[in-house]
Amino acid sequence: MKQLVILSGKGGTGKTSLAAAFAHLAYAGSFPLRAVLTDADVDAANLELVLNPEMLEEHEFIGDSTAVIDADLCDGCGVCEQVCRFEAILPPDSQEGLSYQVDPLACDGCAACFYQCPLQAVSMPPQMAGHWYLSDIRYGALIHVALKPAQENSGKLVTMVKQQARLFGLDHGAQVLIVDGPPGVGCPVISAASGADLALIVVEPSVAGIHDARRVLQTTNHFRVPTVVGINKADLYLSGAAQIEDFCLENRVEVLGKVPFDDSVTLSMVHGESVTAYFPDAPASQAIKNIWQLLVAGLCQVEAAR
Repeated sequence: MKQLVILSGKGGTGKTSLAAAFAHLAYAGSFPLRAVLTDADVDAANLELVLNPEMLEEHEFIGDSTAVIDADLCDGCGVCEQVCRFEAILPPDSQEGLSYQVDPLACDGCAACFYQCPLQAVSMPPQMAGHWYLSDIRYGALIHVALKPAQENSGKLVTMVKQQARLFGLDHGAQVLIVDGPPGVGCPVISAASGADLALIVVEPSVAGIHDARRVLQTTNHFRVPTVVGINKADLYLSGAAQIEDFCLENRVEVLGKVPFDDSVTLSMVHGESVTAYFPDAPASQAIKNIWQLLVAGLCQVEAAR
């Protein structure tokens, strides 16, 4: 089973729209592929809005630990407040006694207070950060996550959803795993790119387009993930698109295609469908189809090179 990860230097470049279209094309193409999708962009998990999934399974996700102070053991010495670098320890309230308290939203889970407390009044229980789901999307299966308020994406969470998607795919004979990755270059991006056979960087022709592409390309190159580029909304700023192509040429990165700005993409999203399914003859759909064909060929070339 091949792994395709879709990345970008910033949010809003069109990763989710392309991932949804690829799911449809894998299912309905001339040579159908059994695909599994995972939405690793957990902070803005929008893939389910486009694919209208039917939930099959629901599971809890246990995230990082958060400090908790036992009021019966705390004597108010203040050591925990001194060692905390996140200002998460709240001083005692005179009406509540001598016990310090923890602001769970500010706590980073570093456990400095846990190790420094002389009375062992601090514990670090793991927190339930949200739920992950296995859903049917008509074109295959989708593994996605819904976090609780104030929780954030992490490399641990991305690794978990990828593992679940991979296991499901292996059990059901899937041929490709499509990962809608998070934006940026942080820990979740590294986890999303880890083990991928091919990475597609989606770039938009903005002032920061080349800067964004460079950051992600440095990340994928560092982890030796074969990388290609797709330019979305390419006709909104032609000189910017040309600059991105020149940058890719200088860095020996192939540009698979340019997707024009097309209202059909938005209209299809409103109806809970991918643009290639709802408007198959739209200019954006034709461009995405060409990119998908080249991606499939690229995955085959990567396998042959190994």
